[in-house]
Amino acid sequence: MDRNTEGHAMFAPPAALENDFLGPSAPPASMFDNMPGYEGTVAGGGGGGGGFLPPPMPAFPTPQPQPAPEQPIWNIPSITENTAREAFALFASSKCCYSAAPAKDGVITSMEAFNTYRYRLETFTESRSTEWSHEPYHGQPVDSFVQPPAGPWEVPAKLPSFFMEDKQVMKVPYTSSMKACHVCVGMGRKPCKDCAGAGNKVCWVCNGSGYRHGDDRCHHCCGRGRESCTPCQGQGSKQCNTCQGKQQLLVYINLTVKWTNNSDNYVVEQSSGLQLDNLSKVSGKELFKDSQYMVYPVMGFPDPAVVNAAQRLINEHQVKYSSTSRILQQRQTIELIPVTRVTYSWKGKSHIYFVYGNEFKVNADNYPATCCCTVM
Repeated sequence: MDRNTEGHAMFAPPAALENDFLGPSAPPASMFDNMPGYEGTVAGGGGGGGGFLPPPMPAFPTPQPQPAPEQPIWNIPSITENTAREAFALFASSKCCYSAAPAKDGVITSMEAFNTYRYRLETFTESRSTEWSHEPYHGQPVDSFVQPPAGPWEVPAKLPSFFMEDKQVMKVPYTSSMKACHVCVGMGRKPCKDCAGAGNKVCWVCNGSGYRHGDDRCHHCCGRGRESCTPCQGQGSKQCNTCQGKQQLLVYINLTVKWTNNSDNYVVEQSSGLQLDNLSKVSGKELFKDSQYMVYPVMGFPDPAVVNAAQRLINEHQVKYSSTSRILQQRQTIELIPVTRVTYSWKGKSHIYFVYGNEFKVNADNYPATCCCTVM
């Protein structure tokens, strides 16, 4: 048998770079129409080159300061010794490595109240961003240039309840047009990158020689040295994933509307020794609550630290959020958080623990009766 004339192996086509078959990574700028009011919109990245659209001027006049409401009594009674003891016992029972003896047999020698205030400011905002997007064309309505589109802040959106975060994504009416797919150049198919568009690949059994041993023709490829490409079923091309073989794309502007509740807290320092981080996990008694379009700093509050914090946070929120979003509502609250430092004696030594919050949580970093648990 003459290998030069019979059953000779097929030669592979020149190797191609993978990028030759992937198509462009992004749509060309010429693919997008020039829409009035959306000149800064880009593909995949928001208006103005990737940021949020600046909001229009406030639709409401700045409200005038309202008289401060009648101030309630700013203190609450200290907890009782029984409440402190029960909270300590519950705390000890929740720890697998803590003995119940200190909580059961310890003798309370003193209780000191270090009640503190927490001021919270919430600013509920709406932000909007746009981006060019596309999807395979299946006969959807094409309305570009039928009439001018509404501006980004004029497109109606369903407003959630105040201080409830949400997001809505919608097509901007009158921005949809039909374009040839930029990835497959309107062909609906792309060359197969597995076989470089040849429809066949080097036989993995004979490594392209056409023979196994000596003059034994490879039965896997029938001596051709190549086998049909499975991913493209021997066609040399595959359906374009971008247009799903439709050759055309519906190109339009997507508007993303996002509602965010921006919250900041300030807790007045207290000298009990309890770390402020612990207070973020508990609630307090609500003493004051004010909600309106724009709130004003609390007036007449007995603790100047709270008044100063309110002024600072309100100014910060105004500067931080008004330039990138529309402020819809603000809410400020003041809570009185009970904090009690309990000193007790156990086995002749003095120890302390803290009871704090409406939940009567306990902090006892130096609990005197713990054991080391080891998992074998």
